[in-house]
Amino acid sequence: MPKRTLTTAILLASLCIALSGDALGEEKVSTSSPQDVITGAPPNPSEAWKIAAGGRIYDVWWDALGRTRPRGTNPSYPASGKRSGSTTWRCVECHGWDYKGAEGVTAPGGAFGERYTGIKGLFGASGRSLDEVARALRSAPHNYTPDMLRDAELEWVALFTLKGLHDADRFIDRKTGRVEGDPARGAAVFQTVCATCHGFDGKTLNWGKPDAPAYVGTEAASLPWEVLHKIRNSHPGAAMVSLRAFPIEVAIDVLAYAQSLPKK
Repeated sequence: MPKRTLTTAILLASLCIALSGDALGEEKVSTSSPQDVITGAPPNPSEAWKIAAGGRIYDVWWDALGRTRPRGTNPSYPASGKRSGSTTWRCVECHGWDYKGAEGVTAPGGAFGERYTGIKGLFGASGRSLDEVARALRSAPHNYTPDMLRDAELEWVALFTLKGLHDADRFIDRKTGRVEGDPARGAAVFQTVCATCHGFDGKTLNWGKPDAPAYVGTEAASLPWEVLHKIRNSHPGAAMVSLRAFPIEVAIDVLAYAQSLPKK
């Protein structure tokens, strides 16, 4: 047998042994399930992973962590607010998708004006320690119990608060919602990564109704602040990639391209 053919045969045989897991009496090596990746944590999480996890908890913590949805309205939710029920336990309900709270897109007349609570944003936490932010989440008015968020998970939220925020006003026009990015560069990322789940036209998934669809293009045009948050941190409880490990300009370009996709 020629040397090259013999080498190829040895490599193929080795691959088959590795894939079978039963050869020579070897025990199969277990791997994590997709759900472990969605709601679990890696053995040695990187800072980028922790920040993205904190961002998903900020969005919907019970979906991000596979926990039970809380019942009733958060006792600390302002009486002047217009929301009720479990959604009032979400961080985003008070602090907004741009993290500026009462002074951002949740202000009266803003894109998310129905979520106005008068509560300030997160940027004021700058300069605090992880422990200080975590303690604030445990105490009033947040009151997140260990059954809701464990200590490590509080750290992820604190890390997101201190290192994961972006100033959306740098990239998104607050009045028009238009994104200052490079759609051509965004197309390269969307078509090779995001399209795997969303399709090339962004219409594979519909968050709306058949007669009132909500596709990638629809959401990117009307809710760019929310979509940018999810591009960087992923959608809680879903098998969606996160671009947190890449420069924010990559996410901005993807968002700019997404605004060009079909709305209907």
